[in-house]
Amino acid sequence: MTLRAPAQAWSRSDGSMGAGAIDGVYVSDVRVLRTLDVTVDGASPEHIATLQDAADRSRFVSLLRGLDDVGADPDVRGELIREVTPSGARHTFTLSSRLTRSVTATIRVALEPALDEVQVVKSGMLSDPPATHVTGESATWGGGGIAVVLQADGADLREAAGVITAEWSVEVPPQGAVSIAIDVRATDDHAVVAAPAEPPQWANPATEAADDRLRRWVHRSLGDLDALRLTTTSAPDFPFVAAGAPWFFTLFGRDALWVARFLVPLGSDIPIGTLRSLAALQGTTTDPESAEQPGKILHELRRGEFSIPGESLVLPPRYFGTVDATALWICLLADLHKTGYPLDGLREFRPALEAALTWMRDFGDSDGDGLLEYIDESGHGLSNQGWKDSSDSVQWRDGTLAEGPLALCEVQAYAVEAALGGAELLDALGGDGKPWRGWAKKVTDAFRASFWVETPEGRYPAIALDGAKRAVDTLTSNVGHLLGTGLLDSDESRLVATHLTSPALSSGYGVRTLSIGASGFWPLGYHVGSVWTHDTAIAVRGLVAGGFHAEAAQLTEGLLRAAVAFDYRIPELYSGDAAADVPAPVPYPAACRPQGWSAASAIAVLSASQSGN
Repeated sequence: MTLRAPAQAWSRSDGSMGAGAIDGVYVSDVRVLRTLDVTVDGASPEHIATLQDAADRSRFVSLLRGLDDVGADPDVRGELIREVTPSGARHTFTLSSRLTRSVTATIRVALEPALDEVQVVKSGMLSDPPATHVTGESATWGGGGIAVVLQADGADLREAAGVITAEWSVEVPPQGAVSIAIDVRATDDHAVVAAPAEPPQWANPATEAADDRLRRWVHRSLGDLDALRLTTTSAPDFPFVAAGAPWFFTLFGRDALWVARFLVPLGSDIPIGTLRSLAALQGTTTDPESAEQPGKILHELRRGEFSIPGESLVLPPRYFGTVDATALWICLLADLHKTGYPLDGLREFRPALEAALTWMRDFGDSDGDGLLEYIDESGHGLSNQGWKDSSDSVQWRDGTLAEGPLALCEVQAYAVEAALGGAELLDALGGDGKPWRGWAKKVTDAFRASFWVETPEGRYPAIALDGAKRAVDTLTSNVGHLLGTGLLDSDESRLVATHLTSPALSSGYGVRTLSIGASGFWPLGYHVGSVWTHDTAIAVRGLVAGGFHAEAAQLTEGLLRAAVAFDYRIPELYSGDAAADVPAPVPYPAACRPQGWSAASAIAVLSASQSGN
């Protein structure tokens, strides 16, 4: 795939579009072109190589045997170059010849316009084809706020049965080349995100002493993170990183915050932009339909209502159904304070900080027991509102689903870290942090009294408390998020470190989301056995913070093995099969790749490895 947010292009390895359900050119969460197929004299080029020049530029090299002279060496080659910009994609096809005679050929490109919203694509369905208007060498289509223009200079352009054909009769000079190009550009009147006007302002990290695999992962990840950068249309000067392509190519509070936390060592550009973008959208009222509450940080932002055909999920354009983004927003702000960001530069965030702290106490802990819990009040929102937000992610060891309201273990850790860090910043800004230190102790005491369980796998924190305040007794990767937050003491941290590196959780390619000892474990379960890159990176980060360097090194090695297997663009998630059983992790179908926090994990792991040396 090739991308430059908010546009992306997906194809087969030969550059053609249409054979895969995801294929096409997308702008602003809408697929505007479904198929693209190049033929020369009626034959498909013979694909020999796919090269990724950069995140936003790919090339597909082919041979044209039908134009060759006799002999083993290829005399004529084709090269399709795809360049994605924030408004669409340009495709340039070049025929090159080493022959001493000229070559004539007919290049034909078949294209199918579309107006498919991304959630419709994800469901495997198609929208009705749009009406297309051809005028000379250009074509237009649109609807629902989207307007698309296709330009094919020099082509004979025609439309029939919903397919546009662009045809060129070309003559390749002796030992020369000839090129044709097609531009597809789209505008969106309903866009909520846009490309930043400025290049990234981060500093390139020092990688000279790093493992070569880590250097390569960092290099590719920085390119992907650049291409994933966005702003909101309402706050165009505040950059953040999109959650991931293709499904989450917009602002997601939790994802953007973890990316920003991972990127703090590179500078303040993305962290400050993320804080400002989310503060501008912070909740101000109580609305069960959107899950908005005063002081709460947004979960996701879409150009319109988000629903998947055949599913009961219906989310408004601004949706607040997350239990952890508010605490993570405070944690990011505290991260900047701890790293020496000028206090005067953080002063603007004080009102949002105080509102976020108040939300944790007054709304996050809805029953006053000292723990943050959640439940979907709308009936059509997310049933699980932590980072593991699939419907089966919180289950007992016997596979039974836990019933809410649910209090997740890692959310309590985020809350403690946020309260302590927020208190320190408030003190520095002339406020009073003492009440929040007391509240953090209340959460810590409630956690210690309620979450620890004893099972055949040992003693560890449960993934959650259910609606009856019972500890849901599965061993999960969530425990890795507790390290380094201030929630655990040294003995408790040591127990968690041991579990994270045990064969039950550590696959050899990272930390499994669910222990192999649980009945619901499945290596390709979205949140019940797969490995998530960022999840393991958070564990590595916490292990180093706690002084568990050998354990951090073990998990880092697993991620580096995965990086090699995925050509240094590690996807959102992949299988939890043991490295002893498979030579490479099995890809998870429909995983985002690239994905914001997976790419940023390279920086987190690099920073952790440098801290551990």
